[in-house]
Amino acid sequence: MRYLSGVGVEMIVTPASVEKRLLDLSKEIDEAQQFLDKAERDYFVGKTECELALAKARLKNRVEGIKLTVRDKEDIAIVECQSELQRLAIAEATVRAARGNASRIKTQIDIARSIGTSVRAALDN
Repeated sequence: MRYLSGVGVEMIVTPASVEKRLLDLSKEIDEAQQFLDKAERDYFVGKTECELALAKARLKNRVEGIKLTVRDKEDIAIVECQSELQRLAIAEATVRAARGNASRIKTQIDIARSIGTSVRAALDN
């Protein structure tokens, strides 16, 4: 079976090349899953730290004689915890990217399996 891999370039697909690609993707998905696990762990650690920092900042902003609204207290807490919030946003973006990468690899595995089936069927005929 042949397919175009680039402009003007034709490659022959063999069962061995499909198996090699599946093996490579298997290793890649394992690495992606490990990265995703670490990213999610880091995200939840950061989320907990952020929530604690915000709560501490809200509690700290009690001033005798001055009545702050709940919104004022939350805004002050957000400003005081901006670095924690930024780290949390970065951690969340990392998790989303890692999930997207894992999904991309799984799609490639499905495609490689389909190609492998087609190659085997073509060789049997």
